Amino acid sequence: MNFMLIFIVILTLQSITTYSLPFVVFHGISDKCSNDGVSYFTELLSNWSGSPGYCIEIGNGAWDSWFMPFTKQVHIACDKVKEIDELSEGYHIIGLSQGNMVGRGLVEFCSDGPPVKNLISLAGPHAGIASVPFCGQSGLLCILADSLLKLAIYSNFVQEHLAPAGYIKIPTDIADYRKGCKFLPVVNNEVHGNSTFKKRFASLENLVLIMFEKDEILVPKQTSWFGYYPDGSWSTVLPANETKLYIEDWIGLKILDEAGKVKFLNVSGSHLEISTSEMKKNILPYLVDNASTTVTTSRSSDIWHFNDELNGVVEEILQLNTHVETVRLRSWPFWYGKR
Repeated sequence: MNFMLIFIVILTLQSITTYSLPFVVFHGISDKCSNDGVSYFTELLSNWSGSPGYCIEIGNGAWDSWFMPFTKQVHIACDKVKEIDELSEGYHIIGLSQGNMVGRGLVEFCSDGPPVKNLISLAGPHAGIASVPFCGQSGLLCILADSLLKLAIYSNFVQEHLAPAGYIKIPTDIADYRKGCKFLPVVNNEVHGNSTFKKRFASLENLVLIMFEKDEILVPKQTSWFGYYPDGSWSTVLPANETKLYIEDWIGLKILDEAGKVKFLNVSGSHLEISTSEMKKNILPYLVDNASTTVTTSRSSDIWHFNDELNGVVEEILQLNTHVETVRLRSWPFWYGKR
């Protein structure tokens, strides 16, 4: 009887002390951690996984998401993750759209920081964006806007004062892009070929790339999977494994893919429009560690019952993300077109 009691106590202690690694969320442009969509997203994933979730704010949120260059954003994020004791044994990153640039920078640039295990990317502009949506391939307004954009986007002033300029990659202007763009060519290791950056990125346990099928914010949407236009052409979008980044393996993407560690996933919605069922299917498995099977199994029925009771919760998430998306669309007043 005493033996059985001891055995039960041991199992109980194991159940209490095992848990999933914590995760951090980096929001997209024009957003902030305190906004309903981001905070609810973080809360749901924390509740489901049983792991602590943190949304890390850079500067004042929405304003600095536009006007703070990514090198500075990453530096601030690196200092912040070092200060969170709960991350010291490792953590996962969830990047929302532009927030993936900060996440990628943490993986590659953050020296002596806690190790990143899984990088989960929702609509990340990993290979760059070529233009801004909702404008056709012709029209005087598009032509003028694109011409002005091309003239200024790689200037030192714009690169230092407009964050999205750090990942705009115009296919027909590759020379100026590599010369003037301050962030994407570095994080994608296409300029100087830093072996440390590649080693750190290739050390990820899982790279989860989620593309949104109706995404009209990212041009092309395949950038979420590292797909992009070939240099010098707008003719087609190359899949990731046909790009130079993959073939020459600038950052270790090929290494990860051949090891089965890259997950190319897609959801049906528009930019950052995701339901709870899609979150459970595509995100939750990469937040739950094998070590925490006891905890998650004991809670699984409660988790699913909780969401069954929340009638309309999927619609609520869609509405929240639609609201966020609308804000972002209003934040692109002067960039219009696809060439």
